Amino acid sequence: MTRYGPQFGPDITYLGVDRCDLGDPATFADADVVVLGAPFDGGTSHRPGTRFGPQAIRMTDYLPHDGSRPSLALRTDGLRDLRVVDAGDVEMYSGDIETSLTALEQAVETVTRAGAIPVILGGDHSIAFADAKGVANALGHGRVSMLHFDAHADTGDIEFGSLWGHGQPMRRLIESGALRGDRFLQIGLRGYWPPPETLDWMAEQRMRSYEMTEIVHRGLTDCLTEAFGIATDECEGVFLSVDIDVCDPGHAPGTGTPEPGGLTARQLLDAVRRICLELPVVGVDVVEVSPPYDHADITAALANRVVLEALSAIARRRRDARDGTRWDPSLPLLANRPDTTQENPS
Repeated sequence: MTRYGPQFGPDITYLGVDRCDLGDPATFADADVVVLGAPFDGGTSHRPGTRFGPQAIRMTDYLPHDGSRPSLALRTDGLRDLRVVDAGDVEMYSGDIETSLTALEQAVETVTRAGAIPVILGGDHSIAFADAKGVANALGHGRVSMLHFDAHADTGDIEFGSLWGHGQPMRRLIESGALRGDRFLQIGLRGYWPPPETLDWMAEQRMRSYEMTEIVHRGLTDCLTEAFGIATDECEGVFLSVDIDVCDPGHAPGTGTPEPGGLTARQLLDAVRRICLELPVVGVDVVEVSPPYDHADITAALANRVVLEALSAIARRRRDARDGTRWDPSLPLLANRPDTTQENPS
């Protein structure tokens, strides 16, 4: 694959996992997960900088980049229990959004057809069109549902004279037929956009959008449980799209369109874990991390952990399916570990 490499910083892999080359199928033939970078901010409507997001998500971690991360919560190592490889960044020129999205869609479709789960590091949210459509091209249009975490609905029509941008990918996905409107679940919406006519269009598509007032009133757990039932009805897989601005700007300041009053970092991580434990996730993207507006790497660190939480939970789900077990989240951290305090009998 053509690579920007050091144009946007060090040409590194996600936390030191092995590299693969999408031009050489043998390098990812046995992969469970393929990480892709989408360094694109040509769809932003306000503050740019998300082209630097993939690098920040890959490298923002205080632990050694050794391709291993044992999860205290799930007792798995998502980077070793799964075969995770990194294909580097797709070449995406911010001055040509249609060419860039086409290149990304092809890369995601290649990964999905190889039997791996694509995990895409954005980039602004315009990339979600290419990400989810690439998966649906391989698995079947209308057969993949969407769980979309975001402050904004991203269902605009024509913005700044264009059909393409980070406020429009969800409308384009539904209009394309790749995803069904009635299997489109949005979590965390709030603020002062979109306008009533856009909400009318969303209602016509039978989308289900959980605004923060409803989430606070009912509780995130109940809202997710309801959303899961819809997402798995008549769909074989779930695409998880996480716009980091779903979190309150106090938890994720480094983003292009911050909106106060969102989820906490803890709520987002718990939700991602539960989704990847309970649902057949077939693709993930994490978008809208803008390092130039970040403070102390707060946003990049959260995005890094969103990816890790997803991988750890997917590994746990597969282990439970293999062993016929069911993960118990109430299990104490040190339970079932060998007791080394007892002396060996003489």
